[in-house]
Amino acid sequence: MSIITLTTDLGHRDYYVAAVKAAILSHAPNTQVVDITHHIAPFSIYEAAYQLRSVCMDFPIGTVHILGINPELKADQPHIVVHHMSHYFIGADNGIFSLLFDTEPEDIFEITLPQGESWTFPLKGVFATTAAHLANGGTPELLGRRVKSVKKTQANTPLIDEDLLRGSVIQIDHYGNVVINITRTLFDNMRRGRQFSISFKRAGYSITKISEYFTEVIEGERLAMFATNGYLIIAINGGVTGHGGSAASLFGLRLNDIIRVEFYGSNDKNRKDDL
Repeated sequence: MSIITLTTDLGHRDYYVAAVKAAILSHAPNTQVVDITHHIAPFSIYEAAYQLRSVCMDFPIGTVHILGINPELKADQPHIVVHHMSHYFIGADNGIFSLLFDTEPEDIFEITLPQGESWTFPLKGVFATTAAHLANGGTPELLGRRVKSVKKTQANTPLIDEDLLRGSVIQIDHYGNVVINITRTLFDNMRRGRQFSISFKRAGYSITKISEYFTEVIEGERLAMFATNGYLIIAINGGVTGHGGSAASLFGLRLNDIIRVEFYGSNDKNRKDDL
């Protein structure tokens, strides 16, 4: 059974998501449609890229991923299919693909379909039809011409100094946990066996240890850990908004707020790691 995933900013209040799914199933009735999320902040390609890249490679080879963020067709924003690492990705070439992958995509095709409903509701008229074609075993070469590259946009990356990382909040999840644009790989490369302090808005709330799981600290205590997708998060053990308070609410953290990680002490790589 083929799989098509959906990542959009459509929400669930209106009929829009159902209409996209209906179009997919009309063309590919044996396809399994999986919702990644429909609660992306409107038009936020940064949030959408973060959410999808965190999970897309967990799906089987051949999965088709629809990106429904700012999907309108424009002269400088064609609709494209990207084939990368044995997965297909469909969306508007609005910069999101340069955020989704760490390297240039392997194959890129510009979609050319007749005018019609595809212009007013491209997720249903273009993306769903294209996804069904691929899920049914069709090739991207039949959808349009091959192009060389995707549109680039500036990635939201940390500022790096010898002893300092300045990251920023890129996501606040359902529990109020705060996701920072600092990966475990970057953190380890910067740390090199040194001690560190993670600090944010409110003075006196720094964190000097990386936990491996929430219950390493007592309930209601703050902690920092790396999520399964490799990104640094700040959380409260057992704390959520409305029940003891989440990290976001207690520390007053919002999207794009600055998080500082300062490294100090021994630079000996052979010093025992105190994570």
